[in-house]
Amino acid sequence: MGKLKVLFIGGSGVISSACARVAVEAGIDLYVLNRGQTATRPLPARVTELRGDVRDAASVRDAIGDRDFDSVVDWVAFTPEHVRTDIGLFRGRAGQYVFISTASAYAKPVLRLPITESTPLRNPYWRYSRDKIACEDLLTAEYRDSGFPVTVVRPSHTYDKTKTVLSGGWTTLARMRAGRPVIVHGDGTSLWTVTHHEDFARAFVPLLGDPRTFGEAFHITSDDVLTWDQIAGALGAALGVTPRITHVPSDAIAAADPDWGAGFLGDKAHSVVFDNSKIKSVVPGWRAVIPFHQGAREIADWYLGDPARQVVDPRLDALMDKLAGTYGASAEQEQEQEQE
Repeated sequence: MGKLKVLFIGGSGVISSACARVAVEAGIDLYVLNRGQTATRPLPARVTELRGDVRDAASVRDAIGDRDFDSVVDWVAFTPEHVRTDIGLFRGRAGQYVFISTASAYAKPVLRLPITESTPLRNPYWRYSRDKIACEDLLTAEYRDSGFPVTVVRPSHTYDKTKTVLSGGWTTLARMRAGRPVIVHGDGTSLWTVTHHEDFARAFVPLLGDPRTFGEAFHITSDDVLTWDQIAGALGAALGVTPRITHVPSDAIAAADPDWGAGFLGDKAHSVVFDNSKIKSVVPGWRAVIPFHQGAREIADWYLGDPARQVVDPRLDALMDKLAGTYGASAEQEQEQEQE
C-alpha cells in the first residue's frame, strides 16, 4: 500500500500549519492548495504546493489537474456555497472529504455538561457558527443521499504562539505590561477550554483516510479546563506581571461593539467542558499534553521577540478604556459599600 495522498485547501493557518507538519512527519504525501505561503507559518519542505484561488472553481481544477486524493481537507470553507463548490470539485475524486466546523456551533448555554458530539447545534448570536451549522447540514444530507464520504471536525479555541486567547491581541498584552486594566467578560469564573495546535494535530492526522469516520463528527479539544481569570493570569505571569482585570458583562461588550460581543454571547460567555471519548476511541492513546501556562509562555515570547508584532489597535484600546472606566468604577463603588 502506497502513501496516503492528501490535499489541504489552505495550510498556513493556526490549525492547518500544525496539521501539515504532523502529516508530513507521518509519511503522508501532502499537497497544499493556496495562493502563496505566509512568513508566519511556512509549509514543511516536503509539501507539494499548488497555486490556485479556492473561491474560483476553474482555478482549483487547473491547479489539481488530473490528481485524485485519498483525503481532501478544506480549512477555509465557511458557507454552504463554499461546500457546494467542494462537492462539485471532489465528488468521485476524493476518498474522504474533511469539513472543519466549529465547537461554537453547539447550543449555548449548554444544558448538560460535558459537551458530546450529540449536543444540539444552534447559535442565534453568531453568524459564523450558523453558517458552519448550515454547512454540516448540507454535508450530512449528501452523505445520507449519495454516500459522500464526509468527516466533520469541530475545533474549539485552538491557538498557537500568535494567538493571545484573550480578545484584543497585542493590545491586551500591552495593557497588561503597562499595568492598565484588561477586560474579562462576565465575572471571570466561567469555564473555558483552549487547545494547543500541536495537540490538535496529533489527533487530527490519524483521521485522514479512516473510513470509520465517514458520516461522523468529532470535536478535538484539550481536557484542561480553565476560568477566564486563570487564562488572563497565565498570560500575565508569562509577561512577568499580575494583570489588572476589569469584569464587564458580555451584553455590555456587545452593546459597545457588536462584532466583538457576538463571540461572547454566542460562545465564550458560557462554560464549556468537552467529552473527548469519541476522538480517543478512533485515535487510541491520544491526549492533549500541552497546558496553557506553557502555551502562554510561547505567546509572550513570540510577541516580545519582535517589536513589529507589537501593534496596538487604537480604537479597541480606547473602547477598553471606556469599559474599564465604567465597570471598574462600579466595582470599586460596590466594594466601598460592602466595607461601610
